[in-house]
Amino acid sequence: MLDIRLTETNRIAVIEAQGRVDSSTAGQLGDALTSAIDDGLVWIVLDLAGVDYMSSAGLREIVSALKKVRGAQGDMRIAQATERVYDVLEMSGLNTIFRIFDSRADAIHSF
Repeated sequence: MLDIRLTETNRIAVIEAQGRVDSSTAGQLGDALTSAIDDGLVWIVLDLAGVDYMSSAGLREIVSALKKVRGAQGDMRIAQATERVYDVLEMSGLNTIFRIFDSRADAIHSF
């Protein structure tokens, strides 16, 4: 099960995910990211504090969203990745592509 909440602060979309991001739920995350981008929100903070597992399907969705926002002159940050999720980002090399912050506030203020 995956719960996704979107809030907006100063034209920055904060997408908070809670649960597991796997092959059956990754599409939900991708849909939330795409919806924000389609609504013109190209500065995105993806808060992963509540995500205890992320599969390669989830990684594909966040990389796809990053390409979309950068194509629209925006960017995406990751905030509060759990240790387990950070390890997956690190093993895949995505920690060198995404700016990852320990707090949501730091990620928001980085724009």
